[in-house]
Amino acid sequence: MSYVKKTVLLKLFRKRRHMEILRTMTDLSIKPARTPKTVPIIDDYEISNTVLGLGINGKVVQCYSKSTREKYALKVLHDNVKARREVDLHWRASGCRHIVNIIDVYENTYSGNKCLLVVMECMEGGELFQRIQERQDGAFTEREAAQVMWEICSAVKYLHDVNIAHRDLKPENLLYTTPGEEGILKLTDFGFAKETFSKDTLQTPCYTPYYVAPEVLGPEKYDKSCDIWSLGVIMYILLCGFPPFYSNHGLAISPGMKKRIRTGQYDFPNPEWQNVSPEAKELIRGMLNIDPTKRFTIEQVMRNRWIAQYTEVPQTPLHTGHMLRVGGDIWPDVQEEMTRSLATMRVDYDQVHIKDLNHSNNELLNKRRKRGDAASSSNQPGHPPEQEVQ
Repeated sequence: MSYVKKTVLLKLFRKRRHMEILRTMTDLSIKPARTPKTVPIIDDYEISNTVLGLGINGKVVQCYSKSTREKYALKVLHDNVKARREVDLHWRASGCRHIVNIIDVYENTYSGNKCLLVVMECMEGGELFQRIQERQDGAFTEREAAQVMWEICSAVKYLHDVNIAHRDLKPENLLYTTPGEEGILKLTDFGFAKETFSKDTLQTPCYTPYYVAPEVLGPEKYDKSCDIWSLGVIMYILLCGFPPFYSNHGLAISPGMKKRIRTGQYDFPNPEWQNVSPEAKELIRGMLNIDPTKRFTIEQVMRNRWIAQYTEVPQTPLHTGHMLRVGGDIWPDVQEEMTRSLATMRVDYDQVHIKDLNHSNNELLNKRRKRGDAASSSNQPGHPPEQEVQ
């Protein structure tokens, strides 16, 4: 068989495979609401002490099916309205190929507390960026970045098509099923997810610094387009290895960083961006548009040639893997700051309650207030008033 014929057949195979996956991904016959089982989970599963991870609302441990001995992940949630919303939305969306599948849900008492026990498929392939950072078979390429974005966007499109906003898209919530090349990338952790039937219905500022859309930082209402902003940030990091927005003060999210996000201040510095295609940069600009009414929709993103025809994207070697390895010691600190910030930003009401700095007991903010007062007394311009989310 000639080289040309082999090449043509390979392209046809890839296109057919792409369409098969797309058909399974776009099936919007979402799962109906699931009533939790009330029988003891230990009747069906053997629960280990191995902790696989910590989600926004609860820890994840390893468990095994007593009938098949298959390994699963068990998420333990305190039973309340928010937990039931998380489980319901995740369950309804778990029919998507690129969303972690829920197997069973139990309503039991665990460690003396009434809990929801969520049995999910076990994701053993690691986090997205960890996988890129640790690969040994050459540089991560732009084509691979495009394929990864297609997979992530497939999950988001599935959610948006059924009126669900995830609201916490970030690399830590993107996991592979297995370590090998056959591993499937899937979205998890629906702790911030919310159902929305029209624009401008989401008001609670639930977000992770570094991935937050500008309208979420202010009093404006926002919709599912905040997920597109987060997708833009993830795509940016995939193509260079560092985020477009950052804090100069070692804080998870500083006033300066807020300003850069709200005004869309970012660039594509060399050498990391020197060989990245103009099409990729233009797509990022469309997703990071500070005006949510002008920001790309998920449909526009999926139709974009860089995403839709990812097999045709140049196989340009990127600096991503190197930059992630160089900054490997920094990422755990960044994630820790994100987790700490999420804990303070997680609110129990639809409206956020803001406490002025003058009434805050936060040690760091009080130091900054005193520094600002001292500057004002010296006829120097002080810092703008700070606010603390309670």
